[in-house]
Amino acid sequence: MHLPAGSLPAALYDASAARALDAAAIDLAGIPALELMRRAGAVVWRALSDHWPRAGNIAVVCGGGNNAGDGYVIARLAAVAGKGVQLIQIGDTSRLGPAARLCRSELPANIPVSSEASVAQLARADVIVDALFGVGLDRPASGIYASAIEAINAAHRPVLAVDVPSGLNASTGAAPGAAVKADLTVTFIGCKQGLLTGVGPDLAGEIRFEDLGVPESVAATVPATASRIDERQARRLLSPRTRTAHKGAYGHVLVVGGAPGFAGAALLAAEAAARVGAGLITVATHLNHAAQVVAVRPELMCHGVAMPGELSSLIARASVVAIGPGLGQEAWGRGLFATILETKLPLVIDADALNLLAVDPVARGNWILTPHPGEAARLLRCDTNAVQQDRFAAVRRLQQQYGGVCVLKGAGTLLAAAADASVQLCTAGNPGMASGGMGDVLTGVIAGLLAQGASLPEAAASGVWLHANAADRAAAGGERGLLARDLMPHLRTLVNPGASGATRDSSDE
Repeated sequence: MHLPAGSLPAALYDASAARALDAAAIDLAGIPALELMRRAGAVVWRALSDHWPRAGNIAVVCGGGNNAGDGYVIARLAAVAGKGVQLIQIGDTSRLGPAARLCRSELPANIPVSSEASVAQLARADVIVDALFGVGLDRPASGIYASAIEAINAAHRPVLAVDVPSGLNASTGAAPGAAVKADLTVTFIGCKQGLLTGVGPDLAGEIRFEDLGVPESVAATVPATASRIDERQARRLLSPRTRTAHKGAYGHVLVVGGAPGFAGAALLAAEAAARVGAGLITVATHLNHAAQVVAVRPELMCHGVAMPGELSSLIARASVVAIGPGLGQEAWGRGLFATILETKLPLVIDADALNLLAVDPVARGNWILTPHPGEAARLLRCDTNAVQQDRFAAVRRLQQQYGGVCVLKGAGTLLAAAADASVQLCTAGNPGMASGGMGDVLTGVIAGLLAQGASLPEAAASGVWLHANAADRAAAGGERGLLARDLMPHLRTLVNPGASGATRDSSDE
């Protein structure tokens, strides 16, 4: 697999599938376990040398599994390079596999080995290598292992994690106990899905993928459990328009929302739908501020709606309805939501419309739900922590219970489009998106793509990608203080692939 420097593969794997890939590399490709271990240690050492070229003292913290074998190779190569090396062996080595035992036997005799990770000792290192656990940890670290993880974090030194930061669940992206916070993670053969969602991005730091020379034919024998959303999916929807194009050819989005005091949410969704190319946009909002919406964005058609029955004529002209931004959960919002549920048009459901759906659940095939973790918890009748402990399971449950396409927002946004399809994951986006109105913009982006003829899965995946990449571009001057409306010019650039810089995928950087 030949990937651009710094990029990640499209296929992602949970812990079980990652172990199956390792086994296939040995059994089908005929690469001995010892050779894979040596290759892994070598690529990690190169990454360490590239990232911290002036590091003179390396502390390598090893556990009792195959990750320890990688750690022994790294320690040996560091010593050969003339670096000061401290090996910290946590736990019993009697259960090491044959390959790891051999790598341990190849360590230079002058490398000091200790059995306890003290903060004072680790703080003397220029870089700490975390080789405690691999992909197999599915419970909280405890005892001496938890103490070692806490010492690594308390040392406040740069950390390189081997394959997965110790304590992070490679399948779910959760860390149920102590977990190493790394600056750089080098992962092998199959990219682990837990690195890219939940707390995974925070713990992993920069992620580098190395295939260790395993042929692509091996990967074909193990189905991926998730996949990255990338630029190619969005590009398929963004072909140049014909010279005879007219607004009627690109759909009509009806945005329903904006209870008193919340006109901005509906306005943001409507403008986002326009910026990604929808031909016509109508906003159905509260009478109190209908005129204000038109004053801010005169390209929109805006109708003040007092009673649900007033939606009928607006629905008749629409091709897609986006409902929820600023809708509220009072009688006005409840009435509009109930009326929209009676239509057969494709729907995008967000914000308070999701909260109303949670009160009286129904399933439907032609809608896209876009909950954040709190809204997802209400839809699933659980707490937010349960959602975040396994975001992959949560988004699948949402799709199974409510139908259509479900988008679980957050760090590493997930998308489930069908019970038998793998989950899709977006690696773009940044913490600056933690501000009011960002979800309203996503709602509008997705609705705008639906209006232009995209299928539900296409609109959801491409909408998530466009939204996250627009936010990354808008955050070029800094994440703090990023506003939802800052995304608008970048959305317009991204949906016009011929524009300067429009095809740069920030998720691959």
